[in-house]
Amino acid sequence: MGKLDGKVAVITGGTTGMALAGAKLFVDEGAHVFITGRRQEALDEAVKQIGRNVTGVQGDAADLDDLDRLYDTVKREKGSLDVLWASAGGGEPAPLGEITEAQFDTWFGLNARGTLFTVQKALPLFNDGGSILMTGSNASLGAFPGWSVYAGSKAVQQAWARIWLNELKDRRIRVNVLTPGQVATAKQEELFDEATKRQFESLIPRGQMGRPDEIATAALFLASDDSSYVNGMELVADGGTTAL
Repeated sequence: MGKLDGKVAVITGGTTGMALAGAKLFVDEGAHVFITGRRQEALDEAVKQIGRNVTGVQGDAADLDDLDRLYDTVKREKGSLDVLWASAGGGEPAPLGEITEAQFDTWFGLNARGTLFTVQKALPLFNDGGSILMTGSNASLGAFPGWSVYAGSKAVQQAWARIWLNELKDRRIRVNVLTPGQVATAKQEELFDEATKRQFESLIPRGQMGRPDEIATAALFLASDDSSYVNGMELVADGGTTAL
């Protein structure tokens, strides 16, 4: 018996990395999963990798029309949902003094505005007793130079989780934040050269980057009844980086 048997889950940004690993694990645990991605080719490949009980919906989490189309698909195919993992996000380094309006608008538009409306537009379909989790970042807990826009756009989720659980308490819908640290993903390969990766890795007590599957198991915990008494919390999975 799986931890998500019979559940319907939505994972935004589910074509790569941690979210893709989570989608695979959710399906293995009995869920039907809807994943989104901006690029159709990557979405098709992710659906192929997951293999079963998955629906891919092309779209951008920062585009409200795309979010409407996502939830129209969920409603048409399954009628309701039980788990939402708002995982779509991104960022780029920009030190204070060099931050542009375009960078601010892009990353707050995706990480903050996009996450808010991903959650809000899901509510009419949510079954009572469901679980919402949002992907944060340990950048919002540390003091990493150059990452203030990204960190700020992720830090809002901690406040939202506490307020939204209060607003949703009558429906027993839990809201939590999953905050990963440095994880070896394709996006990390794009952003960081080898020297930067080694520098970030040196901050982790075990001296090794996290793996996508390690974040996926934390997401499963928050999505399932294993965390039935966990609400409004931030689960930090960064290998102890921000604890030191």
